[in-house]
Amino acid sequence: MAAAAAAAVGGQQQSQPELAASGLALDKAATAAHLKAALSRPDNRAGAEELQALLERVLSAERPLAAAAGGEDAAAAGGGGGPGAAEEEALEWCKCLLAGGGGYDEFCAAVRAYDPAALCGLVWTANFVAYRCRTCGISPCMSLCAECFHQGDHTGHDFNMFRSQAGGACDCGDSNVMRESGFCKRHQIKSSSNIPCVPKDLLMMSEFVLPRFIFCLIQYLREGYNEPAADGPSEKDLNKVLQLLEPQISFLEDLTKMGGAMRSVLTQVLTNQQNYKDLTSGLGENACAKKSHEKYLIALKSSGLTYPEDKLVYGVQEPSAGTSSLAVQGFVGATGTLGQVDSSDEDDQDGSQGLGKRKRVKLSSGTKDQSIMDVLKHKSFLEELLFWTIKYEFPQKMVTFLLNMLPDQEYKVAFTKTFVQHYAFIMKTLKKSHESDTMSNRIVHISVQLFSNEELARQVTEECQLLDIMVTVLLYMMESCLIKSELQDEENSLHVVVNCGEALLKNNTYWPLVSDFINILSHQSVAKRFLEDHGLLVTWMNFVSFFQGMNLNKRELNEHVEFESQTYYAAFAAELEACAQPMWGLLSHCKVRETQEYTRNVVRYCLEALQDWFDAINFVDEPAPNQVTFHLPLHRYYAMFLSKAVKCQELDLDSVLPDQEMLMKLMIHPLQIQASLAEIHSNMWVRNGLQIKGQAMTYVQSHFCNSMIDPDIYLLQVCASRLDPDYFISSVFERFKVVDLLTMASQHQNTVLDAEHERSMLEGALTFLVILLSLRLHLGMSDDEILRAEMVAQLCMNDRTHSSLLDLIPENPNPKSGIIPGSYSFESVLSAVADFKAPVFEPGGSMQQGMYTPKAEVWDQEFDPVMVILRTVYRRDVQSAMDRYTAFLKQSGKFPGNPWPPYKKRTSLHPSYKGLMRLLHCKTLHIVLFTLLYKILMDHQNLSEHVLCMVLYLIELGLENYADEESDEEASVGGPERCHDSWFPGSNLVSNMRHFINYVRVRVPETAPEVKRDSPASTSSDNLGSLHNSRRPKVLQRENSGTAQVFSLVAERRKKFQEIINRSSSEANQVVRPKTSNKWSAPGSAPQLTTAILEIKESILSLLIKLHHKLSGKQNSYYPPWLDDIEILIQPEIPKYSHGDGITAVERILLKAASQSRMNKRIIEEICRKVTPPVPPKKVTTAEKKTLDKEERRQKARERQQKLLAEFASRQKSFMETAMDVDSPENDIPMDITTAEPQVSEAVYDCVICGQSGPSSEDRPTGLVVLLQASSVLGQCRDNVEPKKLPITEEEQIYPWDTCAAVHDVRLSLLQRYFKDSSCLLAVSIGWEGGVYVQTCGHTLHIDCHKSYMESLRNDQVLQGFSVDKGEFTCPLCRQFANSVLPCYPGSNVENNLWQRPSNKSIQDLIKEVEELQGRPGAFPVSISSETNLSKEMESVMKDIKNTTQKKYRDYSKTPGSPDNDFLFMYSVARTNLELELIHRGGNLCSGGASTAGKRSCLKKESEVQSDCLAKSHSWRMSELALESSSSDSKFSYVRLISCP
Repeated sequence: MAAAAAAAVGGQQQSQPELAASGLALDKAATAAHLKAALSRPDNRAGAEELQALLERVLSAERPLAAAAGGEDAAAAGGGGGPGAAEEEALEWCKCLLAGGGGYDEFCAAVRAYDPAALCGLVWTANFVAYRCRTCGISPCMSLCAECFHQGDHTGHDFNMFRSQAGGACDCGDSNVMRESGFCKRHQIKSSSNIPCVPKDLLMMSEFVLPRFIFCLIQYLREGYNEPAADGPSEKDLNKVLQLLEPQISFLEDLTKMGGAMRSVLTQVLTNQQNYKDLTSGLGENACAKKSHEKYLIALKSSGLTYPEDKLVYGVQEPSAGTSSLAVQGFVGATGTLGQVDSSDEDDQDGSQGLGKRKRVKLSSGTKDQSIMDVLKHKSFLEELLFWTIKYEFPQKMVTFLLNMLPDQEYKVAFTKTFVQHYAFIMKTLKKSHESDTMSNRIVHISVQLFSNEELARQVTEECQLLDIMVTVLLYMMESCLIKSELQDEENSLHVVVNCGEALLKNNTYWPLVSDFINILSHQSVAKRFLEDHGLLVTWMNFVSFFQGMNLNKRELNEHVEFESQTYYAAFAAELEACAQPMWGLLSHCKVRETQEYTRNVVRYCLEALQDWFDAINFVDEPAPNQVTFHLPLHRYYAMFLSKAVKCQELDLDSVLPDQEMLMKLMIHPLQIQASLAEIHSNMWVRNGLQIKGQAMTYVQSHFCNSMIDPDIYLLQVCASRLDPDYFISSVFERFKVVDLLTMASQHQNTVLDAEHERSMLEGALTFLVILLSLRLHLGMSDDEILRAEMVAQLCMNDRTHSSLLDLIPENPNPKSGIIPGSYSFESVLSAVADFKAPVFEPGGSMQQGMYTPKAEVWDQEFDPVMVILRTVYRRDVQSAMDRYTAFLKQSGKFPGNPWPPYKKRTSLHPSYKGLMRLLHCKTLHIVLFTLLYKILMDHQNLSEHVLCMVLYLIELGLENYADEESDEEASVGGPERCHDSWFPGSNLVSNMRHFINYVRVRVPETAPEVKRDSPASTSSDNLGSLHNSRRPKVLQRENSGTAQVFSLVAERRKKFQEIINRSSSEANQVVRPKTSNKWSAPGSAPQLTTAILEIKESILSLLIKLHHKLSGKQNSYYPPWLDDIEILIQPEIPKYSHGDGITAVERILLKAASQSRMNKRIIEEICRKVTPPVPPKKVTTAEKKTLDKEERRQKARERQQKLLAEFASRQKSFMETAMDVDSPENDIPMDITTAEPQVSEAVYDCVICGQSGPSSEDRPTGLVVLLQASSVLGQCRDNVEPKKLPITEEEQIYPWDTCAAVHDVRLSLLQRYFKDSSCLLAVSIGWEGGVYVQTCGHTLHIDCHKSYMESLRNDQVLQGFSVDKGEFTCPLCRQFANSVLPCYPGSNVENNLWQRPSNKSIQDLIKEVEELQGRPGAFPVSISSETNLSKEMESVMKDIKNTTQKKYRDYSKTPGSPDNDFLFMYSVARTNLELELIHRGGNLCSGGASTAGKRSCLKKESEVQSDCLAKSHSWRMSELALESSSSDSKFSYVRLISCP
């Protein structure tokens, strides 16, 4: 800006007003008073011209160029005072003019006296401490400054104090955001009669001066901005301009603090369109103004925006109110088609260097909404000011000024409309920004103040199409990072998903826009408009479909992944924030019956989007193997709106469900996730690295479970309640890959699963079924019941603090939509279920926090292991809950042994979901339960106690949920004949439990023992029923004596699927279903299998009774309790059976079975009578001999099993001992070197990164993870055992001269004074101070795997605590700190044979033995002549050892760099480690375990590396090194000979 003195320049060419102005410039106050008087006259045109002339010079249009340029020219243009002086002069003129000749401070005080504003509006930036009161708040974003909070009455309210992350503003006084009862005393609503009128002349000068001042500011912004150059960013230039503008923006900010009167004037100036047009059009003769306007147009064009000149083009921007511009312009559905692959670098896309082979996909742009994305025209100062604020990436000063104006209601409406108008431009700028985090915070700082007001949000939605703009902007923001989906059909897929590796998702750049959308959806009027607009719903579902199937995981089957991608963080955050939170916002407005139509709309378009997705990925009925994605937002939208429709809106569930075929498709991918969870926990995905476990844990974590696993389970429950139960059960076991295991034969061949994974996968399948059938979160539980169940589950795992419990309870992401942690219901439930343990002081002086622990009655009645399993992130928490439950039972005397998880009776189902219980009463499940009970009884492999527990749990669930009428005689006439019809006659579990199965056809390998069995025709008949010929027609084999046919779960499922398809569509008879993976082959399809017939003669009841005998270890252990007390059948729920082990569970089931059926009761009694009486001795028949042989074989099998278990336990013990002490396999066994011939067995190492096992080789060496540390512990050893006192005077010293380090320093100095340096270095040992100590955690890895691991750590931006560049890392397995890898020398595994009992040999004999060993080839490592990977790594680790300590501690030679010095250092490292190990072991190296620290010694590997490196240059000294590193007694005798103090 020009100085005021510049007005005097111009000479005689100046006009009369100009001369007057230049003369008056000598006295600012007089000039201001003169101009105010002139403007107060009725005819004030002359005064106005005079003022404008003065402002032309004071606020010169040419000044911004000079100021921005800086340097000497700028200083000269400012009259010699520099830019700063000129600006200060201009601001002084403005202040004088505003005050009208009076004092500026008095003017400010006078204006503040007329402040009519009842709002606080205090604006703060990041890290400001503010308050939020949920009791007073209407909007969840309400906040108060500390002063307003303390002056208001919030006694007993639910409030919290927080540190603002993005900034904010005080809402005190705003009745649209908070209740009036929470206003402070200063901002109580004022009556308009109490506010005095503002005198006309007080702000008259402001109305004339401020337009010109703001225009000058805009000119500054225009001139100072330059588009970022291609060769470098322009942030420095922008910061320079902003720094120059800081006094002007601060001046405007000070004006806003004068109160409502001045803000009203500023509002009129900022929104006056005529003033803006006159000053900024660039149509006059002023060349500077023209140039400024041209720069403005260039900035618009470079931003991808057009400047419409005619009304026709501009009219597109303003469609009629109440009509969705998306629907009008045919935008909907545009995202459903896949465009071309984009290989060019778009200017609005982030750098794609990290995308690898995945190419972005651009959608068709033919339907792009130009009015929203590309058209922008400014009509006022406010609009252009916001434009430049965005261009300059929201400078804090400008943001604060704009927000300080918000208490003026007229300004707030205008600014909100302007903000919405620029919304697409904000998105474009945000994507390009290099400081997206800072910019995002400042965007939210503004938008949260605008969109938290429901009335304002509704107004802008109606007048400015706010919803259309937001959805469109979000859609096109995500378009820039779309890639082709590889889910299901990788080659022919037409679906596109977001690339989670893009900066847009990794940096959460989308966060401010999604946050705004969530904020406006919290308002009922806005959400109602969204739910009514079909075009918006279709577009939103298209947006959600971008996240459907993202971050696809493909199981690695051969090699371990080289780099573990961390994109799953971005994927989970994106689904939660961009999809789930808007969903919860919409659901919060669908709580009453009158909103049914909204739910129908969402469900309808969600189903359409799902069908489009199935078509795009070419999905029929079989998911692609070895693939899983945890992200199915469309499924979850559909599930949660179904739940809300039934729970709150009383909608008929069937009215919003699709046909059977669609339900079958809907269940597949959520079911695939549940199966994949079991696979991940079974270590089947171990080659994919730790990140896949991270995904599995995040999926069930408390902040995500409400939006992920819970909707998935609920959707599967809905599908199960409507689909054929046999089909659903078969699908479950097929997805979990355990169909081959479900055979009654003792041997089987699993075509899709390794034997080591069968047990855990079977456990996973049964656990999933228990969760599916037990969980009631969306099937009838109230919000308070859900909160109580969640709280009990968390408290049962561990005692919790109040804050941790708040964090662990899953909360609905939208605060308006249900349970809010911290609410009264939370506190009341907490006090009902938990006792508070007060804080206690620990002996060390620290205080332990107060904790909540479950009440005794909670353990007794409410502990639910199923809920614990569902909410467990770490598997150890389930065991923790069971341990605490066991401790309670023992302490209370309820059960002394090791209990099983208790059975908890479930709440009643909502009538809409009664069909779910059909799963418990289907023949397929009964066949599975019968088979597993039989296999457990026969001690088949891969069956654990957990499997038995889940089987009994399912049986008990079936008995709890059964139909009163028993359908024993369900005929299969008229329907297709099925395999399971030959197993059980009906589908009711109560009746099927007593049904005896005599023979079963099975498919077994030809080598199985069942193949050699006799034909069943020659066997004796069953005692409980007549035996019929197995060759009779199958219709007659429904009786007890029939032969159950080979049952294939996979074949049955496919047959059922085809039936349902044919039944649901008339054209489906011709449909061919080719999507059948060869991997899902049915048991028995392999040619090497043959059919055999097993003699069973058991029912579920008889198996349970025999199982009772087996668990109790006593024959005839079960006695029906009702024989002594018949009343027990009337009330079977007695405390005796509430807690216990497997025996208790069996007794409880048998009691329930007897109480529900008289026939079951009679059969149980018959079974017990037949088994109970003692059998008198009699002659053994042939048939009985076979039975005895069978029992004998079983007994031998049990003995073999016990032997194997004992051997396994022995190995486990040996492993634990080795793990605790690497160098001493047996405690208390001294060290000695044997003279016996060592066993030749090559050492095998396990790489903890790739999981492969093998020997260390020269080409691919294996290394030991080690920690190298400099240590001066040995130097502090003293010869005197007297304890030293702490010095209290300067004369006393804490480090006396009798320490080991001091003695050796004196000895070395003395030797070097009289002898040659080389001789001296051979006669001493260093390392007493700064010696290198080598420790290891015991884990090994390949050197090349370690290098890849270190490379991945360098690329990880979240590392803290250690320096990767210095070689520091954490062990990939145990996470202990390390900084080097010690190569393992290849060769025989003779380490364990070198440890022997102590001997009484003399030192001379031991030295001779060492010399003999040294002479043997291969006894010690020799130098490697050729350059191999092993030699390179040995040299590398020696460099690491040298670099660990300081140079002064490793170079004691008079000649620096002497080879003798290197030999001394390496020799001393070996001795240092031996001496330190001696200290760790309590003074005796030949006994004791490892050190108490987590690290362990690695003397042998270390000596191998050292001896090899020293052998290259000092082979003649090998014997001394061997003596130091291998001989225990001689070594320590040598230690004693040198009299080390």
